[in-house]
This record gives sequence, structure tokens and C-alpha cells, in this order.
Amino acid sequence: MKKTLLISFVLLHFLCFSQEKYPQNYFSDPLEIPILLSGSFGELRSNHFHAGLDIKTQSKEGLKVLAAADGYISRIKVQQFGYGKAIYITHPNGFTTVYGHLSKFADKIETHVKSVQYKTESYETGNLTFKKDEFLVQKGEIIALSGDTGGSGGPHLHFEIRNTITENVINPLFFGLKVDDTIAPTFLDLKVYALNTDSRVNQQRKSFQIPLKNIENGIYTSERITASGLIGFGVNVIDRFNNSNNKNGIFSLEMLVNGNRVYYHDVEEFSFAESKYLNLLIDYEHYKKYKKKYQKTYKENASELTIFKDLINNGKIDIKEALNYTIEIIAKDFKGNTSSLKIPVAGAKSNSIFTEQMNTTDYKIIAKNFNKFKIDNVTVAFPKNTFYEDIYLDFKIDNGIAKIHTPTIPLDKSYTLTFDVSSYSEAEKEHLFIANIEYSRYPRYQYTRKKDSTFYTTTKTLGSYTLLSDKVKPTIKLLYFKDQQWLSNSETLKVMISDVGSDIKNYRATIDDEWILMELNHKKNILTYNFSDKKLVGSKHIFKIVVSDNAGNTNELSATFFKKQIN
Repeated sequence: MKKTLLISFVLLHFLCFSQEKYPQNYFSDPLEIPILLSGSFGELRSNHFHAGLDIKTQSKEGLKVLAAADGYISRIKVQQFGYGKAIYITHPNGFTTVYGHLSKFADKIETHVKSVQYKTESYETGNLTFKKDEFLVQKGEIIALSGDTGGSGGPHLHFEIRNTITENVINPLFFGLKVDDTIAPTFLDLKVYALNTDSRVNQQRKSFQIPLKNIENGIYTSERITASGLIGFGVNVIDRFNNSNNKNGIFSLEMLVNGNRVYYHDVEEFSFAESKYLNLLIDYEHYKKYKKKYQKTYKENASELTIFKDLINNGKIDIKEALNYTIEIIAKDFKGNTSSLKIPVAGAKSNSIFTEQMNTTDYKIIAKNFNKFKIDNVTVAFPKNTFYEDIYLDFKIDNGIAKIHTPTIPLDKSYTLTFDVSSYSEAEKEHLFIANIEYSRYPRYQYTRKKDSTFYTTTKTLGSYTLLSDKVKPTIKLLYFKDQQWLSNSETLKVMISDVGSDIKNYRATIDDEWILMELNHKKNILTYNFSDKKLVGSKHIFKIVVSDNAGNTNELSATFFKKQIN
């Protein structure tokens, strides 16, 4: 009873503090429908934390997106990936709201954005910034329609709240947005790690996956572990919201050793600059191999995350012989729903008989130094502090394939990979490019810079790379109309484009020799032009599109269509 009262007091104190720190009821919901989430704030994504809430839009596009409070549109950005079509509203209370993956802007905004796109002859706009008096908006005003643009995995609204000055992102739930959640997090898996050469777990110096047992709702335990020396833990844990099957991220993770807190982090706020250190928070090697994310309950020395609190020895546990330990890992969601995992650990005598030979190569990386190596026609150059720690690099060339270690080590910076192509003719070089072939069946084009006798690229991913040749033109296909067809009742004109080798680099479309804005749905490879963009003169028109890939191949298509302008 006393423990229950204590927990209730702590949660009440926490909620009261957050209400003082962040304004309540200032921001309204950005949609007219009840808020259901497919993505939580701080969720573990690929190479970054999720910076907002993903709000479901009933699996469709075109829902009205509303300004969450009075303010002015300070920025608009249209890009093929990322947030797609996005609006940033600055509010007088010191916060900025962000709305991403939109399908269309409100009329006055859409008109301005399209004028920029037609002036620059580009779909992508970069950052369009505005003064306070240019695009004023009121709370509840329709600013856009929801969509699926950019790097979205399906129709939804990405919603953020940022500190206007620092640009740090803050969990929108702190501002009073209401989301139904009575479900405690779920522990799926547990790992234990031997953290130095003298450490042992179950008499071995390695990591182990430890079976879990769900005792009752929110209460878990594991089998007994024997250990000695410095060890650490990692958990695969998810959370769910009411009325949603999505596997979401948790709010906080805590670890107690014999009742004393040694580790804690939560996702209240973070900066975009520190988001890359997610790769040190998770078991990166396990993730790259098996696509499963374990969150560590200890801090790596190189991590600069600011989400940690109350760390003792960075969450690493020094297990002593003949002592028993109860490790408790506690996961909570924003609403305070809690799950607990208890792990019994027995301190055992260190067994140093089993020693592992250090895996060395001829290419030692000193992390704090600039490192450059060359084999045959391939050179790799790593800037200072590209790696988080010193390693021996596995670097070799085999049948023209450059193997630069394995992609199981996270990098802090990009390195340069250079191929000497002096043995190729000019005609051959025109169609060559650098490709990542870690998955040989699906080679991926790497942005290739060509300079005389060398081709080079920059990347943050280790793995296998080679030179590939692509001499096949991109394909272009008319959709829903044919050459010489009347399109008087059509609102749009669509084509499908694709490339099987080096991928599409750019495209340019015109009607009667004037550039038109065609929006690419890169998930379906469909380009769409809206006839409402321009008033056509006459009834006979020539549509032309030119598509180029990244290996110098170009294809074009022309078609005649007839359309009477309908006023």
C-alpha cells in the first residue's frame, strides 16, 4: 500500500511539474478526428529517434490538417523524401509546431509554393522562410490536407512541437494532447553482455540472450545468471496504445541493482544533433544482423545523448564473487503504465581459462586520428573520430569487390571510398557507378562523383562496394491515356517511370514546350501533373518527358493529347 502511494505521489509530482514547464490546453489537436497513434515520440528508428507523433488518418489521404494554435507559417519545405510536404508554424509562446507528409497545402499556401516551383522548375523547394506578417494562421484554421508524401510508410500526419530558439524537439504529449493508453509496455527479449576481457557471463566472455517468463500483466522474470566482472543488459521492449496494433516505443527505461537506481533515461526532449547516438544506445550489431533493437541499460563512453539521468558507473554492473544481485529493469510509457523485469544474478568465481584471441588485421583504426588505406585500385579515407573506438579494420579486395569491414559497426561521420578507373575507356566510364552490394541481389546506387581517373563516394555505412555498369535506359509508360486521345474530362496526367540499374536521377516534363510540375510518388514510381496548374491555349497539345538515370542513360517520350479548357 505504501509503495502504491509513493508511486502515485511521484507520478502526480511529475505531471504537475510538466504542466508548469509546458503550457496545457494551448495546442489543440491537429486533426478533426480522435487521436490514434501509429508512432510515438522518441521511438527507435533507423539511425535516429522519432521526433514527433505519427497520427493515424484512417488509412487515407485528404483529411483536414488544422493549425494547433495561433501563429505564423515560418517555413515550408517540399522534398521527395524526409517529411515530404511540410509546414512549420511559429507560435508566440516560444514553440513551433511541424506538420509533415502533407498531400496539399491550403489554397493561399499552395499558390505561393507552386509559384516558387514553377519559377525554379523544381518539385523540391528547399526551405522557404517567411516573415511574421506573411502567412498568419489562427488556431483551428485549415492549413493543409493530410497525405503520404516523403519518406512516409503510409498515410498519416507527422506532428512535432519544437523549442523555437533551440530547435530541440519535445514530446507533444507533455502539452496536454490526449491519447488513450492503459496498456503497459511489453518485454520481448533480454540480453546480457560481458563488457571487458575479465568479465564472464555463465562462465563465458560473450553476450547471451536470456529467456523471459511473463508472470502476470506487466511482471516478468528471467532465469538465473552467473557472472563475474563488469556486465551490462539490453532489452527489446515495445509499447502499444489503446485501439492500435502498432508496436511503439516506450517513454522511459530504468534499472535498479538491489533496489538502487543505477540507470535511467527518458524521451522528454532531444536535439537533432544528438539523435545519431541512438546507434550507441541500441545493440547496433544485433540490429544490423537480425533487425531487432535491444536498448542498452548502460551508456557507451562515446555517447553524447542528453537523455540519461542518475547514472552510476554508466549503468555497468560490477559483479563480485559469492554475492547475489537482483537486477530490476522498469519500462514505462508516457501515461505511467509500467512493466518490470527482474533478473537474478549470482556472483561466480571468474574463470579466466577461456580466453579469446584478439582479431587483428593489417589495418588498425586509431579513432582520434585520420586513417587512410589503399589496396589495388581502392582507397578508403576515414576522418578523425569517424569510429567511436579503435578497431582493426577488415579491408580487402576480391574480384573487384571492396569489402570494408562489415556494416555492424556504427560510424559517427562519413568516410570517402575511391576507385581508380584509369583502366576503363571514356565510353565505359560514362556508364560506371559505385554501388553498395551488401545484398548482392539488390545493389544500391551510391552517389558517385567522377573526376578524371577516379570515382569516389562518401558514406556512413561499412560493407561491400564495387563498380557496376548500367547501359539500359529508364522506362516511361503513359497511364490512363494514349497518344492522340482526348482528355477534356481528365483532372490529371500520369506517367510511370522506373530504372532497373542505377536508379532515376532526374526528369523533366513539358506541355507545348513549357515546363510542368509533375509530382513523383516514389513508392509507386508514378508522376502526376494537375491540369489546374496552367490554363492551356487551344485544344491540341504536345506532352514530352525526358528521364535520366545515374549512369548517363536518357529516355524520352512524346504524346499528343486534345483537351478543351473547361472554365
